[in-house]
Amino acid sequence: MWMCCFLKDWRRGQRRKPQAGGCAGGARRGGVTICTPAGPPLAPFTLPGRDMTDYEAATAFLGEWGRFQREVFFLLCLSVVPNGFCGMSVVFVADTPAHACLIPARANLTAAWRNSSAPRRSRCSRYRLEDVRRFSDAGLLPGVDVDLANVSTEGCLDGWEYDRSVYVSTIVSEWDLVCENRWKKPLTSSLYFGGVLAGSLISGQLSDRYGRKIVLFVTMAVQTLFMLLQVFSPSWPVFCAMFFVVGLGQISIYMAAFVLGTEILGPRVRTVYSTAGVSVFFGVGYMLLPLFAYFLRDWRKLLLGLALPGFLCVPFWWYIPESPRWLLSQGRVEEAEDVVRAAAKRNGIEPPPVIFRPFQRELQCESRRTHNICDLLRSGNIRWVSLTLWLLWNVVSIAYFALSLNTANLHGNAYLNSFGSALVEMPAYALSWAMFRWCSRRLSLFSTLFMGGVFLLFIKLIPDHMVYFAITLEMLGKFAVTTAFAIVYAYTAEIYPTVVRNTALGACSMVSRIGSIIAPYFIYLRSYSDSLPYILMGSLTALSGLLSLLLPESYGMPLPDTIAHMQHFPGCCGKEPYSLAYSEETRNVFRPPLNQDEKAEE
Repeated sequence: MWMCCFLKDWRRGQRRKPQAGGCAGGARRGGVTICTPAGPPLAPFTLPGRDMTDYEAATAFLGEWGRFQREVFFLLCLSVVPNGFCGMSVVFVADTPAHACLIPARANLTAAWRNSSAPRRSRCSRYRLEDVRRFSDAGLLPGVDVDLANVSTEGCLDGWEYDRSVYVSTIVSEWDLVCENRWKKPLTSSLYFGGVLAGSLISGQLSDRYGRKIVLFVTMAVQTLFMLLQVFSPSWPVFCAMFFVVGLGQISIYMAAFVLGTEILGPRVRTVYSTAGVSVFFGVGYMLLPLFAYFLRDWRKLLLGLALPGFLCVPFWWYIPESPRWLLSQGRVEEAEDVVRAAAKRNGIEPPPVIFRPFQRELQCESRRTHNICDLLRSGNIRWVSLTLWLLWNVVSIAYFALSLNTANLHGNAYLNSFGSALVEMPAYALSWAMFRWCSRRLSLFSTLFMGGVFLLFIKLIPDHMVYFAITLEMLGKFAVTTAFAIVYAYTAEIYPTVVRNTALGACSMVSRIGSIIAPYFIYLRSYSDSLPYILMGSLTALSGLLSLLLPESYGMPLPDTIAHMQHFPGCCGKEPYSLAYSEETRNVFRPPLNQDEKAEE
């Protein structure tokens, strides 16, 4: 394989050698001469190096961390905080309180028989009420005068009574989603993630077609409105229908904010934003959820409290601009320049008379073509990248959401367990930023996925009496999986080009929702075997880590703008940054006029 890679690199190098006398005029960019057509020469424009794209070079005068970048960074991060609320609110909204069959007051049982009206550890059956009433009236004592093993049982014909010490009410206690209806609880979470899947499918394409900003704010309004409507749900089906739309809005907000910040911010700030920035603020929302739930123990009041912060995002509209990269990809050069000039004004910088040079305008000819999700499978290279990333996203989603939803089943206080599960994500996001800043993308993703799988597999090797050590291993697994989730988001945004970046993120997120939809049923497997969920999650996570080694490396590479700029799959054959001078589009645009001899040679 190394010989194949060597020959491939040698052939590329041969194609890159400039032809003698082939330039009528040119400029040096990153050590490469770019040929320009005959006529008035272009103003010289020198790239600082080959690790910068032309857009980044053209906007380099803005600086990395001016007032404009700070506003965009923090406002986009703040817009993600409500996602942490609603994303995991089902942990408390749909938790199952301790419950038992209801014994109606009219039964008039003695205290002894009321306390022994159901078989031990049974929540879905009781002793036949007529028999129990007869024993009670006769003055017989349970377990002394009556052998309870010989008493017939019946279902909870009068409903259930629920423990109110932890929750005033949840959707489980309000609509009796227990016993024969207990299948509705995991289905509630799955329908929410079904909405996330639908949002992943449509929001990326809408964002690539109509713009990042408009999709961001429209979906903010959708999420807030439907969370408010959930508060007034009269039944479980209506609640689930609203929850589906909330899920659709939730992922659309996250993806639009993620891509918008990735495309506006400079390379160094982009790394912080895409790994630690949005993830930390999502984690802040997740950490605030148990605090809200502790003080608002009625599910309707809790949802109302979680929906209201969405209105605080309305003023962001006047401070967050549209992505200039996206505007350029749509051929709207004047609007892109207006955004950059406004940014320069906020930073107190005088912009140059012309920001985007003619060669950058011509480069958009391929970008102006409408792209859709089919482009992710159209050519062999992008197809293999897409299929590999879809598998990775699916596995990471299963592990992350299954471990998050499992906090209610851990030993101890539900609020503290949820807070601990959220808290462990903070150092995970910090580690993801450090790894993304200084380490190989492939090795970072491989190490976090593989170690996460190993931690989960080790859980069932721990003796039953060492429950806190088992919880520690589960939290370490959650730590590793969360780190991988933050890395794979940013890694995906780096691999795909601008023209399909949001569509690609949407497709990856859409496919991963298959994993999040079935994640609640991984936890449901505990009813058959406590070990089965950890064995399945651990094995899948470790194997996906090995699979990630096939992806192309993007560390130190410029963001690709077109599909032709993408790195090659598999990534084990090395990496090579694209050069504007030698991409197919630019080779045709900047080719000098041929003289008669050259025409004859062609």
